[in-house]
Amino acid sequence: MEPVVIAIVVAAIVIVFLVASTVRIVPQARRYNIERFGRYRRTLQPGLNLVLPVADRINTKLDVREQVYSSDPRPVITEDNLVVNIDTVLYYQITDPRAAAYEVADYLQAIDQLTVTTLRNVIGSMDLEETLTSREEINSRLRAVLDDATGKWGIRVNRVEIKAIDPPHTIKEAMEKQMRAERDKRAAILHAEGERQAKILTAEGTKQKDILEAQGAQQAMILRADGEAKAVELVFQAVHRNNADPKVLAYKYLETLPHLASSDNNTFWVIPGELTEAVRTVTRAFGDESTAAPVPAAQPETAASGGAGETSDEARSPALEAGSTVLLDAAAAADEAEKQAAAAVSDAKAEAEAAQSTQVSRRA
Repeated sequence: MEPVVIAIVVAAIVIVFLVASTVRIVPQARRYNIERFGRYRRTLQPGLNLVLPVADRINTKLDVREQVYSSDPRPVITEDNLVVNIDTVLYYQITDPRAAAYEVADYLQAIDQLTVTTLRNVIGSMDLEETLTSREEINSRLRAVLDDATGKWGIRVNRVEIKAIDPPHTIKEAMEKQMRAERDKRAAILHAEGERQAKILTAEGTKQKDILEAQGAQQAMILRADGEAKAVELVFQAVHRNNADPKVLAYKYLETLPHLASSDNNTFWVIPGELTEAVRTVTRAFGDESTAAPVPAAQPETAASGGAGETSDEARSPALEAGSTVLLDAAAAADEAEKQAAAAVSDAKAEAEAAQSTQVSRRA
């Protein structure tokens, strides 16, 4: 019995081993390359797969997800003979597991060396400043070259990024000085622009102020002139309405003349040509009143010379009395004319003030 049991147990173990060797479970995003007697047979997909035991074996297990590979900093010489250290980051994905396993021995090392070679060719045609400012161009050129070269290896390069560009220490100091000078220059320019703008705004404000002041003065002069014109018009209407005779007008004309030299800045004043006409009018007015007074009768002439002399002396005394009467009448007429003129002017002023207050109320 014991040999039979041992044989059954051995047969069961062999069967379990064969079954275990036949079944292969592949995880998601993994690919297994199967070789049969040392030759590539097929690539197992994710899930449950059956293989021939002993004859089939798994050669490589590959991850088909996108991978990230960061290379070490590599020295690269620019066009202006400056050595810079460039560190790159590579994003790739295996698209053909068979090609990745059998077309290249070590695809990571091959990609790294190809990246360094392409980077040196690209950077060698640029100067330092262009290298620092043309990262997008460098990335696109690297990706184009790597994608073309790695396509036959079953690998697709999705992105290539330059992680760091480190120039020499002396170049860094020079660049920092240059950047500091550029910042100082921009600060000086901005300060000058601010001062210029401030001066322009100040000048604009002064200009607007002067314009507004001039406009205000102009409006004030216009309003003042309008007021004076209205006052003169009202005085003119009041004088004509009261039917002032030429005597009063001539007297007021003579009364106004001293006001021509009332200003402190006047060093001389001109007597208008109508002065003589005004004086003649006043004199004629006073002369008319004097002629209106009674004149004594003339004495008869005597033949004797002595009598003639006495007669002339006697006649002179009544003439003097008549002259005194004329002077008194002229003074009374002048006073009366002055009173009438003052009354006319006061009436005109009252009417002008009333008209001005009416105009102000209308404007308000």
